Amino acid sequence: MLSTGKLASYVTLFIVAASLIEAAVLSLRKHCDGQVPFDWSEVWLSLADLVGRKLFAILPISLATPVFHFAWAHRLFTFTIDNVVLVLLVFIGQEFCYYCYHRASHRMRLFWASHAVHHSPNQLTLSSAYRLGWTSKLAGPVVFFAPLVWLGVRPEIAIGILSFNLLYQFWLHNTWMPKLGWLEYVFNTPSAHRVHHASNVDYLDANYGGVLIVFDRLFGTYVEERADEPCRYGLVTPTLSRNPLVIEFEHWATLARDIAAAPDLWTAVRHVILPPGWTADGKGKTTEALRRRTMDAAVDGPGALG
Repeated sequence: MLSTGKLASYVTLFIVAASLIEAAVLSLRKHCDGQVPFDWSEVWLSLADLVGRKLFAILPISLATPVFHFAWAHRLFTFTIDNVVLVLLVFIGQEFCYYCYHRASHRMRLFWASHAVHHSPNQLTLSSAYRLGWTSKLAGPVVFFAPLVWLGVRPEIAIGILSFNLLYQFWLHNTWMPKLGWLEYVFNTPSAHRVHHASNVDYLDANYGGVLIVFDRLFGTYVEERADEPCRYGLVTPTLSRNPLVIEFEHWATLARDIAAAPDLWTAVRHVILPPGWTADGKGKTTEALRRRTMDAAVDGPGALG
């Protein structure tokens, strides 16, 4: 049998190969059709992110090990995953944890500083799937999955299910696959994920699910892709730099700058825990503020966006 390390290497090679094949096909198609040229730099930046994360993984710096160790040492039960019902329950539990983590990654600036890297590509392709940020493991997302371990799910099983969740999402990062009928009501699909990656005001902060979309529907964060509102990919303020270091650390740098410039401790704390775009004067670019300005513009005319 293949070791876990070798299996992970083969999966990574497959993902990179598939993304490069897609990039070549899209590049040729756009060239033949006279469309906007395919941006290969986005692919190279995603590959740089992947290589950087592999190098960072060598360093013994991770919150997962001590947090999971503590949760397992104080677990309430010990589950033996030996039947289909229990597997399904653990999977749904993990999916809920992922939904909470993903939603917090968009709604708390501390987590967004890492997650913004994943949303920085200005075109959505399979290579976008593995641009996850060099600091993604250091920002504390493990705390959202620790409850599973505390309840009695072995850490390696929790990590294994999360790995499957992330692997599933690879194929969601494309613009060429149509809607998938009734599957859209249950599963996260390319159509739903295109909305998640869009920076259109109507699409912001939506479709956080991993494999499933049911929690988005349950908690009111599901938004359907519309033909009359084409997705515009990237961040609200697009990342134009082609320097990997800028892409990886620009949001940490701006967070540090805002904390340093805060007039008091409470303002500094709010920069950390409130949504990206928040400012103390209320003139920031949070999702709520952008939607409010859009509504004002619809009533008062384009000048309201100024």
